[in-house]
Amino acid sequence: MPWGAVNLEWKRKVDGFGRRLVAALLPPRCLLCGGAGWQGRDLCAGCHADLPRNNCCCARCALPLEHAAAQCGACLQREPAFASAWAPFRYAHPLDLLEARFKFRRDLAAGRVLADLLIDAARLQLCGLLPERLLCVPLHADRLRERGFNQALELARPLARALAIPLDAHSLVRTRHTRAQTGLDARARRQNLRKAFEFRAGEAPPRHVALLDDVMTTGSTLRECARVLRQAGVERVDVWALARAPARR
Repeated sequence: MPWGAVNLEWKRKVDGFGRRLVAALLPPRCLLCGGAGWQGRDLCAGCHADLPRNNCCCARCALPLEHAAAQCGACLQREPAFASAWAPFRYAHPLDLLEARFKFRRDLAAGRVLADLLIDAARLQLCGLLPERLLCVPLHADRLRERGFNQALELARPLARALAIPLDAHSLVRTRHTRAQTGLDARARRQNLRKAFEFRAGEAPPRHVALLDDVMTTGSTLRECARVLRQAGVERVDVWALARAPARR
């Protein structure tokens, strides 16, 4: 027995030394400017301060606005199926650089930074009743094979752990491979997404869920997913995103 105790203590000392050694030999560097990392992350204090916060927005769809409002013109004209939206950042420089590295270049270091930013914002801003489950916008199997991972799911996993919310990565599925939404107007986007998602819960649907995507551009995808969830019996759907794109001009 004494040997077991000694070995465990020795292992803890070695592991602690290893972590300190790695930190000393490979200190965090900012992925945006190359400067020294801050708070143990690959992002410096200056670049962190430059990230565009989405503090003034529509409370319903998180669209960036000059003056905060309960609902923007688009929500008043066509009420979304989701109850509220939360997106702590605007999709703009320099956050868009980190997102592009993560999503299109498979840069896991950028993904860790984005996940940490999302968790920090959630702990500060998501007060009150949390949802029963966290879902993410699914990719079609063809797109998943092409990209190799679902960026929304990779953000959802650490966020669910941090907030102690069960993650449901399987019930909401994308059944139809749709063409890219880029260049489509609002009506064409809605038609493009019709019957593209299904909710396949094997039990009674939860009453309250949050649906996560990495970037909310026009909101068409999240609106359609929320509509499908509501039709399946989910009483309340909140949509969450790391960043919200500004309205097109």
